[in-house]
Amino acid sequence: MNQREIEALVRGLRRQGVEEFTFKSEGIELQVRFPSIAGPAAPQAAAAAAPASVAAPAAPPPAPVVPKAEHRAIRAPIVGTFYRSPAPDAPPYVKIGDHVRKGQVVCIIEAMKLMNQIESDQDGVVAEVLVESGNPVQFGTELLRLAAS
Repeated sequence: MNQREIEALVRGLRRQGVEEFTFKSEGIELQVRFPSIAGPAAPQAAAAAAPASVAAPAAPPPAPVVPKAEHRAIRAPIVGTFYRSPAPDAPPYVKIGDHVRKGQVVCIIEAMKLMNQIESDQDGVVAEVLVESGNPVQFGTELLRLAAS
């Protein structure tokens, strides 16, 4: 499976309301857990690959970060490189203190030479930016934290 197929699978599972899914094939294991309705708002995922022929070796899952109670995280929906602005000489999409609306672009994640605009899934005020521009991110990594507006 390549990254696009995995992303499509995860999106489909999320839409169908699946809470947990495990896939094993040819030395590759993919395990995805979505929170129950009473749980947190963001999915948790971990992937492990055994053979050397797999293009992207599995990385350890990011250390859990306990957000401040009043802050909500915007998480990486894909694996890639995080960028705060559309170009190196352009201002960042958002800064600490900015008000954002649901659907507003807050950053970019580059994956396989494609620039993917990441939109806020909620309204709020940017309280923290947790990743430096140009750093790699994993699926589920907290990118920004929003306070209620």
